[in-house]
Order: sequence, then structure tokens, then C-alpha cells
Amino acid sequence: MNIVELLKAALYGLVEGITEWLPVSSTGHMLLLKQFVTLDVTKDFWDMFLVVIQLGAILAVCVMFFGALNPFSKAKSTQERKGTWRLWGQIIVACLPAAAIGIPLDDWMEDHLGSPFVIAAALIFYGIAFIAIETAREHKAERIAIERSFKARPQHFKPNSQPVAPSKAALADVDARVQSMGELGWGTAIGIGIFQVLSMVPGTSRSGSTIIGGLLLGCSRTVAAEFTFYLAIPVMVGASGLRLVKFFLKGNAFTSAELAILCVGCLAAFVVSQVPHGLHQEARLQAVRLVPHRPRRRRRRVLPYRPLGAGRVACAYVNVRRPHNQGTHGFPRPAIGSVLAIAGLLVHN
Repeated sequence: MNIVELLKAALYGLVEGITEWLPVSSTGHMLLLKQFVTLDVTKDFWDMFLVVIQLGAILAVCVMFFGALNPFSKAKSTQERKGTWRLWGQIIVACLPAAAIGIPLDDWMEDHLGSPFVIAAALIFYGIAFIAIETAREHKAERIAIERSFKARPQHFKPNSQPVAPSKAALADVDARVQSMGELGWGTAIGIGIFQVLSMVPGTSRSGSTIIGGLLLGCSRTVAAEFTFYLAIPVMVGASGLRLVKFFLKGNAFTSAELAILCVGCLAAFVVSQVPHGLHQEARLQAVRLVPHRPRRRRRRVLPYRPLGAGRVACAYVNVRRPHNQGTHGFPRPAIGSVLAIAGLLVHN
């Protein structure tokens, strides 16, 4: 058994475990990693591995949110159990758009949308979208804070009795239509599921697209992030099952080396996803921010610059590795890559 291949599988699991829960594409990052670190496996196994490795991260979600998703918990009241069953119904309904589009188009997307160019375009596009949405939310929070400061009347407090000012995230969500999972309606759940369809394009973050959808549909960031975590369970279990069925229907069977590679990759993804357990629990309560806040003077939106930077790296790779290939509709790939790289640089600056 080749130890180097197992180390490569662990590296893929590391990338999957880190990127699955951030609003950046885990599949896109693994496809980009493949351009530099290639597993010595067949194409059929690689196509299956790219999806099934995500089961490790999904298992971490099941562990972290077991209490919230367990409708048989004796610690819950009858009403709470009904609420949990209702939540599972909304999760299943929200997955229907992805199933309706993803199952018949899976082979086509696999053949046509896995190029570094598509990944780079998606990374840059969603990096710009993240920045735009979070900038709007920050401005909204600042406006509400100013309005409240004008309305507030002078009061006398004891030295240690000053009220705690609400965070910007709380201010931005103050007028959100859906403030808790119990207020999430069926129509909103289906709408978030439609946004999840966008994640079928490599380079598009599933968590990022669904969080954006939740925010645009009136959910607080807490609800949008929590529902995103829940949606990952049936979606990735179904996608993994589909890839495994296709793998075996083609007459393939696992060799001992391939089985070891798959197990190491899934285990690494699970362990890495479990390491920041406290962070994920906080995300469940306060939700993942698309852009971390920094002081005004030197505000650098680090997280969305990751996909922008990754997109520029992919563009540079296309330029260097395939300088003479033609791109979409006859445009040279170098020209397309340069345009995307320039777009990313303009947004960065």
C-alpha cells in the first residue's frame, strides 16, 4: 500500500473538512488541488471520491446537531418532537429542487463544468456577491445604530450598569422576517432549496449559496446558517449514494488501496470538521458571517477574498498550463483567464 497516496487522500480530507463549512466551494478547491496533487486512481474512482469524501464532513454535522435533529429524543416535549418532524419535512422539501435538476444533469455537469475556467469564474463571482451582501448588511446595521442613538434619551446609570450594545449582526437582522427555525415557512424552505441548486456548478459553495438565499428571503443569519447545515445531510448522502451506484454499475469494484484511500479521506474530513466544534456551535446560534468584521480603518474582508484569490490562481493556472487552448465560444482561454483575474483584482482593490 502506497503511503504517499494515503497522505494525498488525507490532504484532500483536510481541504474538504475546512472548506465544507465556509461559504467557499469545497468541491472547487479539491478540483483546483487536483491540478497540483493528483491521486493515482482511475477516473471512475476519482469522480466517486470527489463526492463521497464529503460524507466525512456530513457525519460531523450529524454528531454536532444530533440533539436538534433527533425527533425521538425523550428530553423533548410532544410539541418539540412535532417541531422536529416538521423541520425534517422542510429539509426534505428543500432538497427536491436539487434532486430534480441534479440527478438528470449529473453526467452533463461532470463533463462540461469541471474545468479550472468554470471554477475560477464561480469563485470570483461569489466572492464579489459575498462582499456586496455583507457590505449592504454592515451599512444597514450602521444606519440602525445611528437611528437608535438619536432616539435614545440621556439616562443615568451606575458605573457598572451600562447596557451592552447589540452587535452589528444583531442590528442587521433586527427586521428579519424569520428569526428562529420555528418561524421558517415551507415556501421559504423551498426557496432556499432553489438557491442550493446553484451549488451544482463547481466553484460554487453550497453553504454560501444557501446562506445567501436565506438572507435574501428574509431569514436572520442564524436561521440561514443553521438550515444550511441541516440541508447538507440529505443532499450529500443522496449525492454520495448516486456516485457509488454509478461507480458499481460501470463494473467497478474497490481494490484494497482504493478502499483505504476513500476511508482515509473521509476520516480526515470528519476529524477536521470536528476540530472547530465550538466554532460550529457558535455558528448555530449566531450564524456564519460571510465576511468577518474588521476595524473600519483597515477593513479587509478576508473570507470572500479567499474565493477571489483562488479564482485568480485558477486563472493563472489556465494561462500557464494551457496557453494555446481555445475557451468558450472560440475565445482564447488566456484572454478569458486574464479578464477574470483583472476582475478579481479590481474588486480586491
